[in-house]
Amino acid sequence: MSRLSRSAELEFIALVAMLFATIAFSIDAMLPALTQMGRELTPDAPEKATLVVTIFVLGLGVGTFFAGPLSDAFGRKPIILGGFAIYMLGALWAGLATDLTGILAGRFLQGLAMAGPRIAGLAMVRDLYSGERMASIVSFAMTVFALVPAVAPLVGQSILNLAGWRWIFFAFTLFAALIGLWLALRRTETLARHNRRRISLRDILSAVRECFGNRVFRYAVATQTLGYASLFSMISVVQPIYAQTFGVTDSFPYFFAGAALLSIPASVVNGRLVLKFGMRFLIKAALVAQIGLSLMALLAWSYDVMSVWVFFAWLTCLLFSIGFIFGNLNALALEPLGHIAGLAASINGAAATVVSALMAIPVSLSFDGTPLALLIGVLICAGLAQILMLMLGPRQLTQPA
Repeated sequence: MSRLSRSAELEFIALVAMLFATIAFSIDAMLPALTQMGRELTPDAPEKATLVVTIFVLGLGVGTFFAGPLSDAFGRKPIILGGFAIYMLGALWAGLATDLTGILAGRFLQGLAMAGPRIAGLAMVRDLYSGERMASIVSFAMTVFALVPAVAPLVGQSILNLAGWRWIFFAFTLFAALIGLWLALRRTETLARHNRRRISLRDILSAVRECFGNRVFRYAVATQTLGYASLFSMISVVQPIYAQTFGVTDSFPYFFAGAALLSIPASVVNGRLVLKFGMRFLIKAALVAQIGLSLMALLAWSYDVMSVWVFFAWLTCLLFSIGFIFGNLNALALEPLGHIAGLAASINGAAATVVSALMAIPVSLSFDGTPLALLIGVLICAGLAQILMLMLGPRQLTQPA
């Protein structure tokens, strides 16, 4: 395991952060354009434009299952660079498409391709670091990543105002080309040839059986799926809600940035509290908060007191509570499967992402110009997730976490 100099390590952290950030940029920069895309492409059913978000996530989930084994067999750098090349092709496809179907095809290809940088980038960190040092490197990278949702809608809004929504796709191409060039010129391969493993269908199927044969893994992945469904539903309709319900189209990037920034401390707080209270308690507490807040928001809507600031407060609290859910659920799912952690992480990420994206599509298509479908969808997902956590029960002495 090689070590980097201080300056090289800082550059490496920045590069890994940009690999992760490309995913958030690809999603959040599109948000300001959804209303206009719906009016131009599908005026009879403008809500279909929200699929631009969920189809990207669906592609990302499908690709996640394959990215891990491919990066173990061929190395990290080829998978990342190949992913960026396909991503740019998908962005150009979407940007030049003349109808929504063509755009969705390009977006699915973009999501599929970004699974490479997502998984191989994390594996690249593991090649160079382990233990607490690895956790520290990933934490620094994720801190940068967490700032992207606050900035990306502002970038997307600026491009939309200056040149039109198609140029957002061309901006994706330029961004990916720059990050890919940075990686190609400044980063050597981190996985030595003698450490590479051939792709084995038998090993993959065996890992799938072992993962879903583990009770903790099953419940953790199912709960995570419901949490992702809430998140992806929110992301896909949040801009149309601000634009159509509250009439603040131009201010949307600032509202979204504020909610994103206010939610960042949640992960830090979780890191401190989890050592004292445990993962299961914090997950259940966060889900209780989501249920209670969503019920209050529904009451506010029912009694016609839902203002843009009430919705902003609910959204901020939802994003903050997520900081106590996904990290803990990932750790909970993988804890009993340390001997196949790489494959288990791919299976976990793929299953949760694909199913949740499919679950978010009906919520997106149910958008009627109000936040009602989103509020109900989040409430149902949080309620079902809480039931699953209660069924899982407390930690047993014979099982981890």
